[in-house]
Amino acid sequence: MPKIYFILFELNIYLQFAICLRHALKNGTPNLLKLIAGTAFGVLLEIATIRQLNAYEYGQFTLMVLDVPLCIGVAWSCIIYAVMEFSDGSSLPYWTRPILDGLLALNIDLALDTVAIRLGFWDWGQGLRFQYFGVPYANFWAWFWVVSSFSLGYRLLAIRSDWIGKWLPSFSGIVVGLVCVLFTNAFITFIVPFDYHTLTIAPVFISALFIVIVSRPRFYQTPVDPLAFWVPFLTHFYLLVAGLASGVILDPPALLWIALSMLILALVLHKPSIQNIFIKKPSFSEQ
Repeated sequence: MPKIYFILFELNIYLQFAICLRHALKNGTPNLLKLIAGTAFGVLLEIATIRQLNAYEYGQFTLMVLDVPLCIGVAWSCIIYAVMEFSDGSSLPYWTRPILDGLLALNIDLALDTVAIRLGFWDWGQGLRFQYFGVPYANFWAWFWVVSSFSLGYRLLAIRSDWIGKWLPSFSGIVVGLVCVLFTNAFITFIVPFDYHTLTIAPVFISALFIVIVSRPRFYQTPVDPLAFWVPFLTHFYLLVAGLASGVILDPPALLWIALSMLILALVLHKPSIQNIFIKKPSFSEQ
């Protein structure tokens, strides 16, 4: 694929990071540390996972950290930052929020990975007809645990009101996240037989969704920054535009419908943000 798709993808990610950074700088040290830690976590987990599993490899992006594109680490940070901003504005119990965070990340990846491998961003080495349109089911298992484990690790200490709750949650997120990701990677790859991957992964996702649903969450119970909308929207928008321009999102056409479905789901979840951003509220004099 032309290099322009790589460059535009990187610029899209760095734009998301700028949006998150603006929020972090306005909202105190813990938020800034979380965003920085998320990037370090993203790069480290990619380097570790590639060496642990040898299951995929990246194409050549503009900025690389060893064999991992810097933008991928930044993307992980933006996703984690955005989903945690969203879940913290919900009525979900504090310790249930990491589960929602992991599920929200899947809203992005169910559309992202299939288009990305067709654009040459990375390669699973299994062809384009393997399991989920060329993407191993274990990839979605990994996405869920990457985001939910960092979120849990961060929240373990962020709940405290002392100096520990200010300075150490980001470090805790990295440590807990890496340990959990490497363990769950090893579990699904080396312990669970390949033929039983679906029977292992599906119950975890169903259980996670069940826990969230029975909690009957109400969203936007407290103010949520628009970044929670912009991160998934910018990703979905890029995938649709690049996918249609290159034609890869039509191979097969089901990818287009999945991408549109994931975009619509994101729009529904973030309806209050969209209204605040795009719909001008009448001033007092106009009422």
